[in-house]
Amino acid sequence: MSESRREYPIRMMARLLRVSPSGYYDWQSRDASCRERENRRLVEEIGQIHRESDGTYGSPRMCTELRARGYQVSENRVARLMRRAGVRGAIRKRYRVPGGERSVGPVAANVLDRQFTPDALNQAWAGDITYIRTDEGWLYLAVVIDLCSRRVIGWSMQKRIGRELAMDAVAMAIGQRQIPVGLLHHSDRGSQYTSDDFQSLLKDHGIQCSMSGQGNCWDNACVESFFATLKKERVYRRRYRTRSEARADLFEYIEVFYNRKRRHSLLGDLSPSEYESGLIRP
Repeated sequence: MSESRREYPIRMMARLLRVSPSGYYDWQSRDASCRERENRRLVEEIGQIHRESDGTYGSPRMCTELRARGYQVSENRVARLMRRAGVRGAIRKRYRVPGGERSVGPVAANVLDRQFTPDALNQAWAGDITYIRTDEGWLYLAVVIDLCSRRVIGWSMQKRIGRELAMDAVAMAIGQRQIPVGLLHHSDRGSQYTSDDFQSLLKDHGIQCSMSGQGNCWDNACVESFFATLKKERVYRRRYRTRSEARADLFEYIEVFYNRKRRHSLLGDLSPSEYESGLIRP
């Protein structure tokens, strides 16, 4: 009746709905119910979390974050309140990029064999390269991810897609971690990873090389998934006028948001940093 009162008389609607006009006016004059007051608080908290996540969280992660903050809520309720408030998470869109370079050196076997969940840090790393559009041209991003925690432990951004791009990302990872015997680095068969210089870098640090099967993106699905998340939650929602602007924004996403704040369902809804804090490094 409240939503239709501008179009229809209250008495007419009351008669059709078999309620008394006085009962309707009495209801209108009451204070908001406890449930409604709680919904208002939840909507305010949802708005705050939405801003903190840079507008990326949908109802599943929003529900997880609310529960972590002490709210007893269901995902259906959160989704309903988000719709009411006009809040929505980031939406994935299709993206086509220039073709990568083919391998020019020896190809390693697929030692990883899609074993994407090692039980300790520094057992298996995975790396890959993607493309970021800017008004100045492409910016290339290489990353290295620890498959145990899904933390980005190495990254490099350059205007050219040479072997140095991949090597710098691995060198950063090596500088941050202790390298145990048997550490595996997995990648695709791109020329950056099959190059003599890249292979020498792995060999010098006792890192075993693993590569995906030819043309099989599923063999490196974890890094592909990270790139899809990065683009959905950040890149597609920006226009980068310069490569420097893109570098700064990608750094903030990787190091400030993704590694330290973004909840990961595979990690029990912890961020990679929080998950690692509960592990003992080998």
